[in-house]
Amino acid sequence: QVQLVESGGGSVQAGGSLRLSCTASGYTYTSTYCMGWFRQAPGKKREGVAAITSDGGTSYTDSVKGRFTVSLDKAKNTLYLQMNSLEPEDTAMYYCAADFFYFGGSWGWLVGDDHNYWGQGTRVTVSS
Repeated sequence: QVQLVESGGGSVQAGGSLRLSCTASGYTYTSTYCMGWFRQAPGKKREGVAAITSDGGTSYTDSVKGRFTVSLDKAKNTLYLQMNSLEPEDTAMYYCAADFFYFGGSWGWLVGDDHNYWGQGTRVTVSS
């Protein structure tokens, strides 16, 4: 049973930074996979934020490019999202997601919403 557990959310002022973590367990890393972050603000549709594939390819939604960085520490089985220059519009519940035996690119994965494994979410609140 694969489990994804997020942490690192919180409340910050605009311009601040947070680092989200997602620790994976109960699986065996396959040769190909994709992991990433989604977010959902109140009253809005869930959107893809950032993704990383097993070969290191990354993709970001336009609104976070240059501010957010996704990375993966395979030794710690942990996915990260470093968020800098946070804006009130970044306020949302952030979810980690993953697919194993994935053979596509990171952008295709990010714009899709039907992923096999999801975390429970961690809340990020940015005040102006």
